[in-house]
Amino acid sequence: MSTLTVPPVAPSHRDDATQIFRAFKGIGCDAGTIVDILAHRDATQRSLLVQGYESTYGHELRKRLSSELNGHLKKAVLLWLHEPGERDAFILKKALRGTVKDQRAVTEIICSRTPSQIGQLKRSYFTNVGRNLEDDIEEELSGDHKKLLLAFLMTSRYEGPEFDEVVVEQDAKALQKASKKFGLSAKTFIQVFSERSRAHLCAVSDTYNSMSKKTLEKAIRDETHRHFEYALKTIIRCAESPPRFYAKALRKAMKGLGTDDTALTRIVVTRAEIDMYYIKAEYRKKYGKTLNDAVHSDTSGHYRAFLLALLGANN
Repeated sequence: MSTLTVPPVAPSHRDDATQIFRAFKGIGCDAGTIVDILAHRDATQRSLLVQGYESTYGHELRKRLSSELNGHLKKAVLLWLHEPGERDAFILKKALRGTVKDQRAVTEIICSRTPSQIGQLKRSYFTNVGRNLEDDIEEELSGDHKKLLLAFLMTSRYEGPEFDEVVVEQDAKALQKASKKFGLSAKTFIQVFSERSRAHLCAVSDTYNSMSKKTLEKAIRDETHRHFEYALKTIIRCAESPPRFYAKALRKAMKGLGTDDTALTRIVVTRAEIDMYYIKAEYRKKYGKTLNDAVHSDTSGHYRAFLLALLGANN
């Protein structure tokens, strides 16, 4: 469920374009106006606004915003302007082919998406980047982490709630046997985690936990490391509850000294129109404070205002 709030009467995209153009006039940019408009428009309204601006003023809104804004606000606004279907592709392109590789972002985007979303993502990546996503994963990543992501991208998975209890028990026993080996048998984990549906994996986790002295997630934590570990955890946590996964990821982004603004921006922007309402509920339940309050404490200025607008009411 979305937390985005839009005006009760749909605004004219031409009026929006005019107000944004005026916000660029004079010395400096009226960032407050930019935030007030863009943070309260849904995907369709944003698309119309961009088209209206460019047809009226003859230059790209994205380029003008890039030159007028700065810092974390600029990154958040430009990411927000992407069509939802192409946003993930943009994030992956930058994370894989940018100056600084961000393997955590690559893992989060791929391993948290459903099979149908991955199909759309692969098509969008090819359209916008001109390369197959699998080819860039092959070139830029390595080891078991690469093997798991490639298998996850290339394998079809059932999206329904049904599962075969016999196969569940077989998988749980196979994973238990694989986790007893020195360093864990990655091949078995990759096969099960890339081929099974979310409902099936949840059942496997429950069965594994009931027959083992430690949970499946603890076995992963003890026997794997770094990006491969995070990929396995992301898959199983999103099988169990995507909102809980993102609540934990947001907590990590704001915990300790300094804020991981790249992760914070990515999660808020990509989930605001999908399931942020449930992520906020999980965050408050788990950490005893609202996500809005946490973001308010860890950000500032118009960047803070933009993120809080996307998060909606403080509940």
